Amino acid sequence: MEETISLQDLFKTLKKRMWLIILLTVIAVTTSGLISFLLLTPIYQSSTQILINQEKTDVTAFNSQDIQTNLQLINTYNVIIKSPAILSKVIEQLDLDTTPTALNSQITVNNEQDSQVVSISVQDPNPSVAVDIANTTASVFQKEIVKLMKVDNVSVLTPAVFAENPSPVKPDPILNMAIAAVIGLMLGVGIAFLLEYLDTTVKNEQDVEELLNLPILGLISPISDKDIMDSKVQVTQRRKR
Repeated sequence: MEETISLQDLFKTLKKRMWLIILLTVIAVTTSGLISFLLLTPIYQSSTQILINQEKTDVTAFNSQDIQTNLQLINTYNVIIKSPAILSKVIEQLDLDTTPTALNSQITVNNEQDSQVVSISVQDPNPSVAVDIANTTASVFQKEIVKLMKVDNVSVLTPAVFAENPSPVKPDPILNMAIAAVIGLMLGVGIAFLLEYLDTTVKNEQDVEELLNLPILGLISPISDKDIMDSKVQVTQRRKR
């Protein structure tokens, strides 16, 4: 005999275990909020932009071939910017207590929509340090590229600027709490259905009929405590008579 579950049974299960679902959701949101606000370190980001153009010559006009050549150089420059040859000098100039490998993980380099503008973004727990690293990286790269590739085609377009009230880019407490709410809700619903599935107690006549595969011939109405007490009082009164 195949067991089927109706939509009404699903709603009954959710309603029956609603306290569990709400409890797990609240616990997940609260835990996520406490971790996001109290335990995770805020990370700030600062960016500077550099322009990759043709080598400086007396000719001021640009043609499409020059631009295409500059675009092909950008991928090479992206690698050079994050190389130890550049980052070690940045560490030395700023007297940072880190390594080129660790600093590399803090820096993101990408070009703006396949243009000749390259953005150098730095993330650090200290917003002023992030600004210094971004600007110093751009400055060091601008000087060292002349020695490394014998070209002088890099200029700083927009330096990083320290904001008065910087906002961290991560963590995002609201987003974390929203994700935790969804996870807590899904976990609560899953546990609710699991408990219902593992609950093999007989609760009503339908359970008896399904368990024994026999028709129900009659029911015994439940007797409340009040009815029992009234019956005892009546028996006592009859005996006294």
